Amino acid sequence: EGVKATVRNTNFKFLMVAILATFTLFLTACPNGKTSSKNGEPDLNETAATVNGTAIKLEEVEKVIKQQSQGQEKKFSQLELAQARLEVLEKLIQQEVIYQKAQKEEAIPTDAEVTAELNKAKTGSGASKEDFEKRLKEAGLTEDDLRDQVKKQLAITKLLDKVAGKVEPPSDNEIVAFYNGNKEAFVKKRGVKLATIVIDPLDAGQDDATKDEASAKLKIEEVLTKLRGNGDFAAIASEVSEDPSRLRKGELGYISEEQMKQTFSPQISEAFMKETFEVGGFTPAIPLNGKYYIFKLQERILKDEEVTLESPGVRQQITDNLVNVRKQLLQTSYAAIAMDEAEIVNYLAKKVVENPNELSGARPAGANDAEANKETEPATNSNTEANAEKKDDANVNKEEKSDEVKTDAKPEDKKTEADPKKDEEKK
Repeated sequence: EGVKATVRNTNFKFLMVAILATFTLFLTACPNGKTSSKNGEPDLNETAATVNGTAIKLEEVEKVIKQQSQGQEKKFSQLELAQARLEVLEKLIQQEVIYQKAQKEEAIPTDAEVTAELNKAKTGSGASKEDFEKRLKEAGLTEDDLRDQVKKQLAITKLLDKVAGKVEPPSDNEIVAFYNGNKEAFVKKRGVKLATIVIDPLDAGQDDATKDEASAKLKIEEVLTKLRGNGDFAAIASEVSEDPSRLRKGELGYISEEQMKQTFSPQISEAFMKETFEVGGFTPAIPLNGKYYIFKLQERILKDEEVTLESPGVRQQITDNLVNVRKQLLQTSYAAIAMDEAEIVNYLAKKVVENPNELSGARPAGANDAEANKETEPATNSNTEANAEKKDDANVNKEEKSDEVKTDAKPEDKKTEADPKKDEEKK
């Protein structure tokens, strides 16, 4: 809330591809995307674009598409695939441009820095060493592929931090002017300050102590016993909480009453706002979104309060936000100039311009039709058999109805029917 809601930071598009895209790719265990051009698929060794002479292969584009669509790219039409490829390629081009700038500015990380960041990412994946290597292999990636992505990401971060280092803190006049121009943002709404300990029954990795409901409930009882014995909430949260807030000792910060209603529930919000719930008290384990939350009420404000420049932390908050916004603006401008200066050839875009009528909107795309048909064959066969059975039943019913018509026929209708026995008696 406050200034953070008024001034929003933006992310660079070229940073969206890099480490997270690569790690998510092989952790989803997608198979390698290499396919023969004989099946109607593009040649993955083909150059999609060049940045100052450095090639970006179509294979790199396809890997990111697989990661982002989580294997659902087979359902894309030719038109959707073309659009996805162009969007991903644009981000890869931006990344390559800034990385080359980092090389010129000597902002390349050391091998030790790359190794440290790589290990951090492996640990954060929640997978064991063996599982990590298995998924890496299944994704058609190597350790060198990952190191390359980590190296690029760190280099880009170093360069942009170096560029942003030119930004100076705002003056007192600027801080006062910002406050006076955004007074509506400096109101502490009616609400509470909370901390939490989160217990997740799902197995999140080999170091996860709670792997099911039974182990989660045991852990909850253990935590509540410690808290009832005057245990330190912050210390326990840092030790056992299965939530990013554990890094802040369980601190969730100040939450307005309206935010509580939206984030948790009206019942929880109402309980915290009642004065009968003592500040400093904690709740039992509350089930929310498949996890269990134990909350501690740290502060409660029953009416809106205006925050002044003399209030604790306000000047620093304004300073941080103004500096961050200026850094973002500077970095974005730097990236824009770098893009203008780079010699970029987008071969993929050229192909679309040269052959605009070759892109079909039909689903699924290309060679995936056969696979889609294979997946639906059993259901088709079953439907055929079912239809055959229905047809037989229909024939039987038809014959039965035919007999019924004969039985219910009027007398005059029966005269027209031949009776061999009566004919013989006449003779």
